[in-house]
Amino acid sequence: MSLRESYKKYVHLIKTDLYRYSADTSLKSFIATYMLEPGFNFMVWLRLRTVFKSKVIGFILQRKRIKFGIDIHTHNIGEGFYIGHFGHIVVSRSVIIGNNCNISQGVTLGVTNTGSKIGAPIIGDRVYIAPGAKLIGKVTIGNDVAIGANSVVTNDVPDKAVVVGVPARVVSYEGSSGYINDILP
Repeated sequence: MSLRESYKKYVHLIKTDLYRYSADTSLKSFIATYMLEPGFNFMVWLRLRTVFKSKVIGFILQRKRIKFGIDIHTHNIGEGFYIGHFGHIVVSRSVIIGNNCNISQGVTLGVTNTGSKIGAPIIGDRVYIAPGAKLIGKVTIGNDVAIGANSVVTNDVPDKAVVVGVPARVVSYEGSSGYINDILP
């Protein structure tokens, strides 16, 4: 990928992320959101590191991880990613996250190395993950799913499901409608 193509990809990803926070993609909105929203601030640097493999950017990103308590290592994050509240977020390097997903504070998306679910979660599009939720091992989360607060997900979740509890179980099929807003057209 050329430098020009990398730049275009970066700008597109940042615009889709920014729109999720402010429903605007202007420079004024970018500056205000970057200054006021730690989740967006972190994503600017994660996206930059994903597109441009620089040690300086990696160092800055590491400082952001410590400052905000956001420990996201995966670069497989779709466009329009939204971090609702920062702090105590852990996402393994192997996790794949779809487009227009929300993640809240205290969420862990982790790998297991033993048992029948060896691997990492694969998250579909338009998924809302509430505070404190844990998704462990090779689980597939469908599109338009809502995962309730403090739920522990160890099994696959079908499209449009709402899951809650420990272990998480489906309580409805109303999905993430109402939780996922401001998607760039």
